[in-house]
Amino acid sequence: MELFNTLTGKIEPLYASDGKALRFYCCGPTVYDYGHIGNFRTFLHVDVLRRSARLFGMKLHHVMNITDVDDKIIRNASAAGQSIGDYSAKFEKAFFEDMDALGVERPEDVPRATENINEMAALIERLAAEDIAYKAEDGSWYFRIARDSEYGKLSKKDFEGIEDGARVSVDEYDKDAARDFALWKATKPGETSWQTALGQGRPGWHIECSAMAMKYLGNSFDLHAGGEDLMFPHHENEIAQSECATHQPFARHWFHVRFLLVEGKKMSKSEGNFYTLRDLLLKGYRASAIRFLLLSVPYRHQLNFTFDGLTESTNAVDRLRTFHTRVRDGKWPERASNGAAIAEVIRTGEEKFLAALGNDLNTAEARAAIFDVLRAVNTAADHGNFTSSNAEATLALLAKFDSIFAVLEDRDADLTRAALAWAKAEGRLDEADPQVIEKFGEAGLSDADIDALVAERTQAKRQRNFARADAIRNDLLAKGILLEDSKDGVRWKRA
Repeated sequence: MELFNTLTGKIEPLYASDGKALRFYCCGPTVYDYGHIGNFRTFLHVDVLRRSARLFGMKLHHVMNITDVDDKIIRNASAAGQSIGDYSAKFEKAFFEDMDALGVERPEDVPRATENINEMAALIERLAAEDIAYKAEDGSWYFRIARDSEYGKLSKKDFEGIEDGARVSVDEYDKDAARDFALWKATKPGETSWQTALGQGRPGWHIECSAMAMKYLGNSFDLHAGGEDLMFPHHENEIAQSECATHQPFARHWFHVRFLLVEGKKMSKSEGNFYTLRDLLLKGYRASAIRFLLLSVPYRHQLNFTFDGLTESTNAVDRLRTFHTRVRDGKWPERASNGAAIAEVIRTGEEKFLAALGNDLNTAEARAAIFDVLRAVNTAADHGNFTSSNAEATLALLAKFDSIFAVLEDRDADLTRAALAWAKAEGRLDEADPQVIEKFGEAGLSDADIDALVAERTQAKRQRNFARADAIRNDLLAKGILLEDSKDGVRWKRA
């Protein structure tokens, strides 16, 4: 398995340097609001990274932090009249609910910034002992960028001639400044703070990740991941403060996921194209289709998120699920005239699938390999050239596919209902599409309700009560439930 390394600018082998487990860190959410689809594109590609590493035989030690103290959290909590703990807990819970909805696996460790203040203070003290961290008049501590001769090696920016002692005191994420950055911020009136050997205050944003990464993974580890927006200054500052303290390489491999556009434009609230996962679920889009679309373009390429693309993704997931059901439930002969040729198609498809993942996580080519198999198998099955052993091989390939893409299990209706329940509890039900409320709300049909009606319709047909059978089909259709009769039984799906 090979992966592009932002630090070296090359595609390089990915491996566990200690011979035991791939130790990697991903910058997690700052829990001041609900996550948007740009955030989740990064976390989904990190999910594919960890799933692929495991498929290629690696054990994992994945750490993702929770930033539960920063400028935005303090500001928003104060406006809401809450402590930062109470304020951030709500959005941390929502973040993990959304990650679960998108099928993202949990890391092995998820430390919170507020639980690691002492580790951050100790790291700053190590930098102070090297005269790289210094204390300002207001009691804040800063990192001397001019003392780090390698500063800029990740982002490839030129910082020669930086003025020592020129400071930037805030941690706003869109800063493009190369001035000494805050490691520790002195207390301001009304702000949450901690008493440490550094004085009363709170940590800067960048020091949080360095301290937590090294606590759980050691001074030097295999890979660091995050969105491309974090490359500078956040990741650059992580490298600087960590390596100046330990005199060891911080992370050997750096993995950055590109931004996404929405309908060809940068996503922003001012453009009216800013979407959280919950926004999309309340519009009636499926979580599985959102996952599949966000993974449709390889991580180093920009994705243009469109609603036409989301519809296409929904159809693609339906095709995969229908195909999986057909192969799993079909009655296939032991021999067929073209069975050997189809076995070769399946074997080649698996090779292409694994090769695509191994080549810098090319999710587009990995998907294409599976759809090539789908088309060939469907054609063979239609003409009686598909065997029971072909079916076993196809199901094994689909299991590998789903171990990465995780869309074959249909949880979509339950997830939409959960989004509606959240909207009702938050007093935001007016944001939901009325058709979504009708289909999935309290008056809507559950999966169990639909299964019961399908069974009743089947029984009615056996009893030649075709009027009742037709009435059930029409009633389900009116509620957005499509029935498909086949020789293998009745399948249904939500429109």
